[in-house]
Amino acid sequence: MTHSPIVKSFWDEATGSWQYVFHDPATMKGAIVDPVWDYDPQAAATSTENAEKILAYVEETGIEVVWILDTHPHADHFSAAPWLKEKLGAPTAIGERVTGVQTLWQGIYNLGSDVPTDGSQWDRLLADGDEIMVGEIPVKVIFSPGHTLASITYVAGDAAFVHDTFMMPDSGTSRADFPGGSSKDLYETIQKILSLPDDTRLYVGHDYAPEGRDAACCATVAEHKASNIHLKDAPSEAEYRAVRDKRDATLPLPKLMLAALQINIRGGRKPEPEGDGRRYLKIPLDYFEPR
Repeated sequence: MTHSPIVKSFWDEATGSWQYVFHDPATMKGAIVDPVWDYDPQAAATSTENAEKILAYVEETGIEVVWILDTHPHADHFSAAPWLKEKLGAPTAIGERVTGVQTLWQGIYNLGSDVPTDGSQWDRLLADGDEIMVGEIPVKVIFSPGHTLASITYVAGDAAFVHDTFMMPDSGTSRADFPGGSSKDLYETIQKILSLPDDTRLYVGHDYAPEGRDAACCATVAEHKASNIHLKDAPSEAEYRAVRDKRDATLPLPKLMLAALQINIRGGRKPEPEGDGRRYLKIPLDYFEPR
């Protein structure tokens, strides 16, 4: 039997990010995927407008949230997982390779022992092939490196939450040039996801609505095979990597990356207060080349 969860999408226009709630209609149990904690970089101020919309939806719909899931430590927005856990009591989870991302960025920020690198900021670390349940819907984990070294995909029945691997077909696939990223790994991940049944709904992590179209979040495996601009002609690994690497070399780093990773390697939490009671972010000067 193929389970088909009901999926509700939430778009954060400021970062082009998609957030999701999916639930089992038979049991009304559900999960939240990649929730956004709002951040204003000009004021260095956080707020919870996006997370409050998610909270209002699950309460109004009567969904019992049993998991709050991140696909990877995001470079373009803060994770609202801890805030939603406090409101809903549901456990948080992320891929087990997050410990590698924590170690990598702990060094970039020179954080020392201030940030544990054992993944203890989440309630559960998930490995390739693990399965969790959302009501009667099994949710399988696929290790999906390339965009980051820790990314995972959640396959919930006929819906897969593929984060920053695919974009919508008219935008192609996601970048692989962040620290720990790899176009080789991304190509292999894409092939794994394309091996899912053709009618599997792929829910992406971002959309930047090219050429003025409305923001979109979902296309099937079959639609990506047929029309994804990076994949429709079935490129070889070498051909795909050449296109991906050339494109990545022209892209600026996400404007929130140096703030977001500092929060997200902490599981979506601010640094501890300093002596004046305030919390501060660090910026590593001249670590990255300008683009």
